[in-house]
Amino acid sequence: MSIKTLFFICCASAAVYVATAKEPDNKDKEIQNTATQLMDERVSELMADRVGFKKDIALQELAAIDYDNTISYEALMYPADELYGSHWDNRFVNPFQGAMVNAVTFPDTYEIDCSSFVIPIDREIKVTSKYGPRRRRMHRGIDLKVYVGDTIRAAFDGKVRIKNYERGGYGYYLVLRHPNGLETVYGHLSKFLVTENDIVRAGEPIGLGGNTGRSTGLHLHFETRFLGKDIDPAHIIDFENGVPHQDKYVFRNVKSNGRSTNVYTAGNGQMEYHRVRSGDTLGKIARMYGTTVNELCRLNGIKSTTILRVGQSLRCSEGGGTATATKATTTQSTANKTIKVETNASEVASHQQNTSSDSEQTPVYHKIKEGDTLGAIAKKYGTTVSKLCELNGISKNTILRLGRSIRCS
Repeated sequence: MSIKTLFFICCASAAVYVATAKEPDNKDKEIQNTATQLMDERVSELMADRVGFKKDIALQELAAIDYDNTISYEALMYPADELYGSHWDNRFVNPFQGAMVNAVTFPDTYEIDCSSFVIPIDREIKVTSKYGPRRRRMHRGIDLKVYVGDTIRAAFDGKVRIKNYERGGYGYYLVLRHPNGLETVYGHLSKFLVTENDIVRAGEPIGLGGNTGRSTGLHLHFETRFLGKDIDPAHIIDFENGVPHQDKYVFRNVKSNGRSTNVYTAGNGQMEYHRVRSGDTLGKIARMYGTTVNELCRLNGIKSTTILRVGQSLRCSEGGGTATATKATTTQSTANKTIKVETNASEVASHQQNTSSDSEQTPVYHKIKEGDTLGAIAKKYGTTVSKLCELNGISKNTILRLGRSIRCS
């Protein structure tokens, strides 16, 4: 065999080997390409599912937000409509006067959300006149010291029902109705910053302080009313600190002989007592606590002709407990005299227990002073800025107003 023939055979063998060696490589590549393609398709499907899932969640959240906004908007457009029965009067502070006196249904109890309250003045709080009888007439609100031009703010979210002028009384005044069931009155203003049917948020400016109408000095006359009935604002608001006594407050329809009187008192279910002072009468005490003389007599087992002793303790509300006939004698010192007062032992124990419980749960408040920051306040009270924001419904960027009280615990 020649060398040429041998070389040709070797080349042919090498060519066959190369051809057979490449074949499995191509198959592997095809398998890899197919696997890669399938994986890409699966990843694409998963990504599409994820995007669709996120989109569904976003749509659900958006729907929930829209629903909440709708409910909130309706509550402001028709505040406490379930209580007032769509009765919207722009003439009288009490919307149920005259022919409308029977147009309202008075509930036995009603819970009021006071958590969003904002003190209606910016300056340091000074009460110049309290709720109650004054010079043979009834003072149906509380007076807060202001100066002409001071900003007056809405106490709660609400809607302006009345913007009016009364020469012999309120002067320039506003009445706001709130979704929580309350109505608030702002009297003796010098200027309006809102008009009737405006929707306002708690803390928004609504007018300027003044001395218009029947006024003996510069002040804001502030009332809280429930279904037209005036209630002592101090029962609801702690004016020393500028905050509500409680986030939730219950109005109770005082009952006499088992019947509703449509006289409302604010309370938390505990019994209220009054220590008799010089000059007190049953009629005066009844007005102070939003009740009747007959009810005071029934609660205390006395007659309307009973002579009241200075230092005597009178029960002024129904409360949540039942009394027993057991008597106890407590000794108290009043005006450098020791006076013995008879009270129910079970009532005294219950009252002391409730007082102790309240003191343990009493929230702590801080009044804003110049230079205060949320960080400094949080450090002072051993809490965090986030907690302060949560307790007061504010953000970290909220501007703190001098004199404002914020809850710290």
